Amino acid sequence: SLTKSVQFIIAICEKILNKYGLNITRELVHSQPAYIEHQQKLQEKNNTDEEVSEDQTFEITEKQISNWFDKQASDLTEQLLAKLRSTDPYKFEHMMVQLLNQMGYKGTDGQSLVTQKSNDGGIDGIINQDPLGLQTIYVQVKRYAENNVIGSPEIDSFSGALRRKLADRGVFITTSSFTSGAKEAAKQLNIALVDGEMLTNLMVQYKIGVQVQQTYELYDIDDDFFEE
Repeated sequence: SLTKSVQFIIAICEKILNKYGLNITRELVHSQPAYIEHQQKLQEKNNTDEEVSEDQTFEITEKQISNWFDKQASDLTEQLLAKLRSTDPYKFEHMMVQLLNQMGYKGTDGQSLVTQKSNDGGIDGIINQDPLGLQTIYVQVKRYAENNVIGSPEIDSFSGALRRKLADRGVFITTSSFTSGAKEAAKQLNIALVDGEMLTNLMVQYKIGVQVQQTYELYDIDDDFFEE
């Protein structure tokens, strides 16, 4: 440290004073072997500190970049969820069926549709996984606010709609969340649940309602290439 260096120089000056009297010059102090050795050690320490500092700066910067991307993803899902909650309910139903299609549930030759606004019988979307409709998934969606949580009565009602269709499977999608009772009922009734958090993550993953703004690639040496 600076204090130790000053103390060291004072000690050298005291030795020179005892040897040369008052004829002390800057050049005389700097020519002393002890001073030269001390300066060399300081320089080596500074070089080491600079190397460590550079490494730490790179690590911190890389971590900051990762944190920045994580925050961007988190902000995006929050914005997307807010956008979904303000979307027209009928348009929202179309979006959800489109998402399930993109996820592959429609199959290669299947078809999907959104039911009429009136007389939907508790079913908002129908996905036929094969051309003959022998394997069908029924969908119910609820564009709810965050505090409007789905409970077991809504799951039981959807289950009743499925039984009327002689269906054995269904998907319940909401922009809010499910109570523990609703989750337990869904397990017993073979109903898949998608809450707001899972919904936005799926939409980002399958690029529904979002688009890639920019792509960055990180390269590394291909050691296998050089070993061939």
